[in-house]
Amino acid sequence: MANELWRESATALAQRIRAREVSSREVVEAHLSRIEAVNATVNAVVEVRAEAALAEAARADEATAAGGALGPLHGVPFTTKVCVDVAGYASDEGTAALADRVATEDAPIVERLRAAGAVMLARTNMPDLGLRMNTESSLHGATHNPWRHGYTVGGSSGGEGAALATGMSPLGVGSDIGGSLRSPAFCCGVASIKPSRGRIARGNASAPGEIPFFEQWMLVDGVLARRVADVRRGLEVTMGRHRRDPQSLDVPLHGPPAARRVALVPEPGGGSTHPGVAAAVRRAGEVLAAAGYQVEEREPPRLVDAYWSWTELMMSGLSVYGDVTWPLLGDDARRFLELTTVELPAPSAASLAEADERRYAVARAWREFLLEWPLVVGPTWTRPPFAHGFDVADQDSAYAVVEAVRFTVPANVLGLPAACAPCGLVEGTPVGVQVMGDLLREDLCLDAAEVVERELAVATPVDPVA
Repeated sequence: MANELWRESATALAQRIRAREVSSREVVEAHLSRIEAVNATVNAVVEVRAEAALAEAARADEATAAGGALGPLHGVPFTTKVCVDVAGYASDEGTAALADRVATEDAPIVERLRAAGAVMLARTNMPDLGLRMNTESSLHGATHNPWRHGYTVGGSSGGEGAALATGMSPLGVGSDIGGSLRSPAFCCGVASIKPSRGRIARGNASAPGEIPFFEQWMLVDGVLARRVADVRRGLEVTMGRHRRDPQSLDVPLHGPPAARRVALVPEPGGGSTHPGVAAAVRRAGEVLAAAGYQVEEREPPRLVDAYWSWTELMMSGLSVYGDVTWPLLGDDARRFLELTTVELPAPSAASLAEADERRYAVARAWREFLLEWPLVVGPTWTRPPFAHGFDVADQDSAYAVVEAVRFTVPANVLGLPAACAPCGLVEGTPVGVQVMGDLLREDLCLDAAEVVERELAVATPVDPVA
């Protein structure tokens, strides 16, 4: 039925539109109706482009009728996080201070999706400047977990996670400097890919200056969807070099054959792991072993050093740009930073050089490890999703949240790809595993994530719990 099209995957919708079984307008209207029906419960979508999206859908249907070549996502709607430029709309980054910063052109990832025929449907929520692992925005309010109202959807691409999980969107765009594509997938029961540095071009024309040094190393744009196959398709159409990003690369998605060997890390060092999360990782290991992977419990080298390298870069960046950043934040975002900021000396040329040398040494150790163990599988978070407000309650709870992503941030500081796949429920909310690989081996990560998903995924879309 047309009004149930919101249940279908992006890949299935593209096939049905191409076969003229349904129109792009019908698909867009189904998702607009779904937003109207459920968004008030979760507050994931903060800006709807109804008129513009329907106009784009009409043009897509005209192209279908004309019988010409169609893009791989022709007529399929997608959503974007509000820090990703969409021409004519504000890249407000979840804060009132930037509510009038209107983009004049699309970000590269949006441009590529539109070139593939996709229809830009709506914008989704994020925490102030993406600087929390909980999507509570001082401008747009809190986004609620569809599975458990009052609980986090992760961050900072949390609006995307909830929109996908509830059927308001079949494909989403987010960004990731410390798990922001993977945390929402973990919390909401969907899939995502944090690509290698340079795989997907980035760069907002609306930005007031050049990309800060720590973002150049660690921040990437990427895609989320309910299923890994759609994540793969989204990556395929958005990857490649672009004029706006001098680090972007043209590299084929598929690399040479690699050993099907998995280092399983159910309980990463450096902190505690919830037993339910550890059990989910071990179940994923069993599924991979049954599919022919060689799986052993092994931890990559210098894991704590990788986490500390990420912390050094983030804290140095916040120190350098603090005078600009601080006035833009709401009260809760400021409190989270106050509770979690590590006291480091003001960065100097020497300290930044030393930090980068340490990062390089860790990267070398991981490269040697990944040559023997091409895939590393472990928890995205080491604890289940928490209640709203927990991350700013006191320093102990704030540090508990930061500790939960200690296995997530190494992929950022090392530039590695990491796919996230759902693998069941713990305490009533989804959890997932991330599959990390060597640089530009997203193909291996996605292959393994798809194996896990087939056996352990939760059923989405869901009707949100009020």
